[in-house]
Amino acid sequence: DVCSSDLVGGANWGGTASDPSLGYIFVNTMDEASIGWIEKRPGPNGRDVFNRNSVVGSTSRFQWSDGKQDGGGNLVGSGEKAWPCQKPPWGNLVAVDLKTGDIAWRVPLGITDELPEAKQRTGRLNMGGPITTASGLVFIAASNDRRFRAFDSRTGKELWVTKLEMNGHAVPITYQGRDGKQYVAVTAGGASALDDPAPAGSEALVVYALP
Repeated sequence: DVCSSDLVGGANWGGTASDPSLGYIFVNTMDEASIGWIEKRPGPNGRDVFNRNSVVGSTSRFQWSDGKQDGGGNLVGSGEKAWPCQKPPWGNLVAVDLKTGDIAWRVPLGITDELPEAKQRTGRLNMGGPITTASGLVFIAASNDRRFRAFDSRTGKELWVTKLEMNGHAVPITYQGRDGKQYVAVTAGGASALDDPAPAGSEALVVYALP
C-alpha cells in the first residue's frame, strides 16, 4: 500500500495569482495524504496494466476513541475535527520568485481552533485560490477554518482576517463600485467541510470594502 496526496493534496483547481511588480506568483497548497494502492490486472494483447486505486474521500486522519468501557469503538471527532496524521503544516500559502524559482515566503494557511492558541497555526485543507491587488495585498479564503484573509504580498504577513458563516472554497474577486471604492468579494458556501452544521441559508456572497 502507498500513501498518496493527489486527491486533496498539492496545489488545486483554484489556480494561482501573481504580482508583476515583485515578480512573485502565489499558490495555496495542501499536504494531506489519502490511502491508495496499485493493482496489476490483465490488459489487452496479453499485456498487464497497472491501475491506481484509492479510497475516495478518506484521507489519513487521527480519530480519537471516546474512552468508554465497552464503548464499541465510537470515535470522537469527525470531519475536520479528525486531523491529518502527518506533521503540520497541512496547508500553506506560498510565494515563488519567478526570476529564480526560489520560495520567497511560505506561511501556514488556516488554523485549528480546537488546539491551544500557541499551536493553532497548523494550516488547513484548502480549496480555492488567491487574488492580488495593485496595492500589494493577497486575498484568499479557501481554508476550511471559515476564514477570509489578506496578506502582505512582499512579506507574507497576515494583515487582516475575518470569520465567515461557511467556508469560502472559491477564488475571490475584486472590483470598483459605482461609488469609486474598491471591493473584494467571495462566495461562502462550503457546507461539506464544516465541523458543525451551519444554519439554513448561510450560503452567501460576502463583500468587503477596502480602506
